[in-house]
Amino acid sequence: AGAAAAEDAAAPPSAYAARYASQCAACHGERGHSADSLVPHLGGQPAFYTITQLFLFREGRRNDHPMAAAMTAAASAMSDADLRGFSSHVATLPPPPAPADARDAGRAARGRALADRHRCTACHGAELAGGEQVPRLARQHEDYLLLALRGFKAGVRLGYSRAMSDVLVGLSDADLVDLAHHLAMPDP
Repeated sequence: AGAAAAEDAAAPPSAYAARYASQCAACHGERGHSADSLVPHLGGQPAFYTITQLFLFREGRRNDHPMAAAMTAAASAMSDADLRGFSSHVATLPPPPAPADARDAGRAARGRALADRHRCTACHGAELAGGEQVPRLARQHEDYLLLALRGFKAGVRLGYSRAMSDVLVGLSDADLVDLAHHLAMPDP
């Protein structure tokens, strides 16, 4: 218990803002808004969701992403206090701005119908802003969302349960493309 208390006291919360800037911002953006369409925005993500993802990377259990090896390397030396510190800092970053890409009305309508039919808002919230252990989807990169959806459908992306894999059964790749478009650019 003493070691855990010492570990928690080792770095004040403000230290994680500086550590984020030096270790994470190059890929995820200074304010958590990534410029790379396959690197997720972190701004607006709940701390509990973020800590879980960092833990999975640290333990080498997230290998569904092209940058998984880099994330595993970055997280492998993180202590439990580091996981909490980075996650708490990420939770203070603002959600990403609305995507600059044009919203395709037809694709968005098909994606919205799929989201309604598969009850995406039951877990991710009416505004798709996530909460607790559920990620924010709204305004996430469309390419990243499509990568994640394909990973869940193929059973290579880990979730808390089989819920995501189960909800995607029966959806075609074209459906996933439309769903990702809607999730990235929900109704105004």
